[in-house]
Amino acid sequence: MQFTQDVAPRLGDGSITLTFRGWTRAQAKVGGRYRTWGLLLEVDDIRLVAASEITDAEAVLAGETSAASLLDRLGELTQRPIWRVQFHYVGLDDRIERRTTLLDEEHRSELQRRLERFDRASASGPWTARTLRLIADYPGVVSTALARRMNADRPAFKLNVRKLKELGLTESLDVGYRLSPLGRAFIGIAIATGEEPDAS
Repeated sequence: MQFTQDVAPRLGDGSITLTFRGWTRAQAKVGGRYRTWGLLLEVDDIRLVAASEITDAEAVLAGETSAASLLDRLGELTQRPIWRVQFHYVGLDDRIERRTTLLDEEHRSELQRRLERFDRASASGPWTARTLRLIADYPGVVSTALARRMNADRPAFKLNVRKLKELGLTESLDVGYRLSPLGRAFIGIAIATGEEPDAS
């Protein structure tokens, strides 16, 4: 679930615990954990509601001043099923901690194994080392340009980068990406030991 950055402080302090979405089908599940703006949220309840059922009190918990303002924000989305999603703040995005994890030999070996599995599973061939090197060389460059350099379509490229982000190797910027401290350390060790595949 995505939220605008301006509401992040209220997500973190627990003053926003509801969201209403005009989804054609549920895009969250009870017990599911979702990351947004460095925060980790967990869904407690999700259900379909009619626009007329939304109360002013619920709208306030969704960050709006009234049910009318919430429905105004949803606009034409109210023509779709409206999903009421209740959640709570769990803590900081767990990937943030991973980005600064100490890279000892055991962790390095595990990361290498995970990347090799990604490469073996790819129908288009190995991509992990090339992608890491590309992000290292072009931090903050829009994903469309990076995908073009990889001869990949943008959605597939972004999906691959998301896999690297899950491991704590990269982090998103307002535009593009950069290597995390863990990613920089991993790339440095991989190059020094000669384990990095050809990134050209």
